[in-house]
Amino acid sequence: MAATFDPAKTLNDNRQASFNYFLQDRFEAGMVLTGTEVKAAKSGKIQLRDAYASVENNEAWLFNAHISEYSHGNRENHTPTRPRKLLLHRREIDKLLEATKEKGLSVVPTRLYLKNGKIKCEIALAKGKKFHDKRESERAKGDIAEAREAVRASKARNDY
Repeated sequence: MAATFDPAKTLNDNRQASFNYFLQDRFEAGMVLTGTEVKAAKSGKIQLRDAYASVENNEAWLFNAHISEYSHGNRENHTPTRPRKLLLHRREIDKLLEATKEKGLSVVPTRLYLKNGKIKCEIALAKGKKFHDKRESERAKGDIAEAREAVRASKARNDY
């Protein structure tokens, strides 16, 4: 089996996002970060669980993303949960603004990754799931796991 090369190195995934929301359109956004934030992010000190994005004053912002303080930072270290500006094209910002205002969708960060030496944030338009939707997703995931296990077991029996 050939290994596929992924030029983007994932720094953090927001797995709760796909559990709590139906994810629709995804966007790649750059981020305005300080030096200590970049070093802490590259060392994996990021948490996106409670984070969300919003458009304010025609600019996209990421709120509640926790990037821990850099261990070797000095008094110029950053605040862990400060709002961070997202770099998007005007059309993308307008699309996010329209979807959040008119359709009632949320903007949720799904992952942070390193691409060509720059830290990027993947954000998605999301619609909240109800409790029964979450249960259905879990059931479907269990069914897929059982099917994979059955295929793996039948292959093991046929190898003898």
